[in-house]
Amino acid sequence: MLRASRAQDMDAILDIWLLASLQSHDFVDASVWWQAQELLRSRYLTRAEVWVYEDDGELQGFIALVDDYLAALFVRPDSQRRGIGHALLQNAKTQVTSLHARVFTENDPAVRFYRQHGFVIDGEEPDPLTGHGQYRMHWFGA
Repeated sequence: MLRASRAQDMDAILDIWLLASLQSHDFVDASVWWQAQELLRSRYLTRAEVWVYEDDGELQGFIALVDDYLAALFVRPDSQRRGIGHALLQNAKTQVTSLHARVFTENDPAVRFYRQHGFVIDGEEPDPLTGHGQYRMHWFGA
């Protein structure tokens, strides 16, 4: 079930983000993700519109939008490939006319996911936190 996040969801959202980040960004030192948790909480999630996917009372994934910036889209590693990311992204697309995101160039599954959902790469730049390359990706609605 998709729903808007609530204040009491914050710890579960951060857990999902950390687990998924450690799995999908294994090319970045794990300490970066542990240290960045508070940055995520204070910088993005407090300003973002956050939607969660809940199954049997447990959060399985979330998406965070800051205007038309897709600040985060993460699904628990043990719940991936079940359509949760697709459902979250489709919900976001109904709320905006375009989206932009940044995706690590080394994260092939995420790049494929966004391309399959109509995003195009329009540039590359280093991530300020890790120094790793990131694609700038955009989706322009119909």
